[in-house]
Amino acid sequence: MFLDWLERRIDPFAPFDDRQMPPKTVSGFVGFYLKPIRWALAILFVVAVTAGTIEASLYLLMRWFIDLMNGADRTTVLDEHGTQIGLALVLLLVIRPISIWLHEVCSNQLVVPQTSSQIRWRTHLYTLGHSLSYFQSDFAGRLANRIVQVGPAVRELAVTFIDTLLYVAIYAITAIGLFSSISIWLALPVIVWVVAYAALTTWFVPRARERSHKSAETRSTLVGRVVDSYTNILTVKLFARDREERAAVREAIQSNTDAYLHQYRLTTLTTTLLGVLNSVLLVATATVCLMLWRANAMTTGEAAAGLALVMRLLAMSGWVMQTVRGVFENVGVIQESMHTVSRPHALVDAPNAGTLQVTGGDIRFEGVDFHYGRGDASIIENLSFQIRPGEKVGLVGVSGAGKTTITALLLRLHDLEGGRILIDGQDIATVPQDSLRGAIAMVTQDTSLLHRSIRDNIAYGNPEASQAEIEHAARLAQADTFIGDLVDHKGRRGYDAQVGERGVKLSGGQRQRIAIARVILKDAPILILDEATSALDSEVEAAIQESLDTLMQGKTVLAIAHRLSTIAALDRLIVIDQGRIVEEGSHAELIQGGGLYARLWQRQSGGFLGDGVLQDEAAPGRDERALRATPAE
Repeated sequence: MFLDWLERRIDPFAPFDDRQMPPKTVSGFVGFYLKPIRWALAILFVVAVTAGTIEASLYLLMRWFIDLMNGADRTTVLDEHGTQIGLALVLLLVIRPISIWLHEVCSNQLVVPQTSSQIRWRTHLYTLGHSLSYFQSDFAGRLANRIVQVGPAVRELAVTFIDTLLYVAIYAITAIGLFSSISIWLALPVIVWVVAYAALTTWFVPRARERSHKSAETRSTLVGRVVDSYTNILTVKLFARDREERAAVREAIQSNTDAYLHQYRLTTLTTTLLGVLNSVLLVATATVCLMLWRANAMTTGEAAAGLALVMRLLAMSGWVMQTVRGVFENVGVIQESMHTVSRPHALVDAPNAGTLQVTGGDIRFEGVDFHYGRGDASIIENLSFQIRPGEKVGLVGVSGAGKTTITALLLRLHDLEGGRILIDGQDIATVPQDSLRGAIAMVTQDTSLLHRSIRDNIAYGNPEASQAEIEHAARLAQADTFIGDLVDHKGRRGYDAQVGERGVKLSGGQRQRIAIARVILKDAPILILDEATSALDSEVEAAIQESLDTLMQGKTVLAIAHRLSTIAALDRLIVIDQGRIVEEGSHAELIQGGGLYARLWQRQSGGFLGDGVLQDEAAPGRDERALRATPAE
């Protein structure tokens, strides 16, 4: 009961401001994440001091006991010293076990597991607040590795200082105090050893920190390389690039090995120097003890206790040096994670941002400017248009024209450089991002699913949906035709079947239908369709088109499609070229006008607008960067 109560004192998921950026210094970063549990660390510190003092006092007790045996009368020793012996037994059999138990309980039940979990949770939430481009500019595996490893690293830094370095300090102080009470000459070797040990540690620490940071960095790169290969295994297999992937991972392993070898060379040198220093201390202490004992200035018990203390100190010194090395390995891990986590959020909500209120779904772009990176030409320049409430509008243009960029800006995946975007008269830059994206449903061309069950993936559109509502959405999306036949590697079937990482166990068309079911269930007032049926065959597309028509009823719709036939029936088409509107109107009006849209329509082959069509009229390659990392990230 007590342990259960104690384990609940630290809540890993306690509320906090997940928008506050952690400091960019190691001490500041560590302090930032340890601040919520400083009271628990204070308790652990007090318990550790008590337990360490009791442990060190055992050597003083040993001195008293040996002198007692050496000088007391054997027949009357119990009568004369029974009370002292009884107190010694209480110390050994009651107080010492209780101090050990308290220390272990405070460390293992109060601090260690919960602290790691809390730090991981808080770094994860802050990292989630970064922009999309932040995640696309790094390996997912490396990011995950840094989030997972930083919790134990910060915790170990604090706990190791309290548990290890504090113990050594207590033993050293006890030894110096004991020896000083006998003779300053006996204390002198320990004092010199402490100074030399501190000097060696001071020399060792910055070098260990630098090399441990390099080791941590190469380890994260290795993890990122391996995860990248596994995540893109289909591409690796299709292009028969096993050899190249092996070479890339081998290079990463070699770099990590070299970094560790460089680090352990330092450890070897330091440990050797410490061994020499310890041997000198032991010989010097034994020599002084012998001289004082011969001069009758030291008892046998004092000599035995002093040498035992020194032996304990020497044994601990090697352990502490390895611990210090481990501490600065953790410092390297913290530095690496800190450089990743402690970055300002590129997209932040305005102070006191109010919730977006969608009353009709009116969308206005007013003089919008946007480009990618410094010195890059604008892909969107002074763009203005309106989509009226309930209107279905299609964006038309070859690759690079700016279509996907427009949808990314509407979702505020990037901030504008000029102009503004309004929804029902509200500037999207002044409302919370979650509120904005909660009002918009989108089906993308590149659909990836979460590595969870079919049910979880569909319910992602509405976590409160019932099983009946999930199944209804699946039927509307024509997904129920294959869901019943799904079986995963653990034998789970139907809606319980797992889809694999990014949904790799499903075909492209199946993933697309799950994504459409998810959007149907979300039922947002604004709908974006970016090549929503591109992965479907003609038969399935025809079957699902009726469901999409039902889905679009009463909603403001912005649709993108290379197959112009799929958007020709929309209320209005806007033709984009190099980020500017060059034509707009209905399909019939644009055909009759004989402009860019009419030429695109005529040049389509099988209803598909190829990327190479009218390349001289497009800005190739730019539009696909709408969801990519910007150089600033």
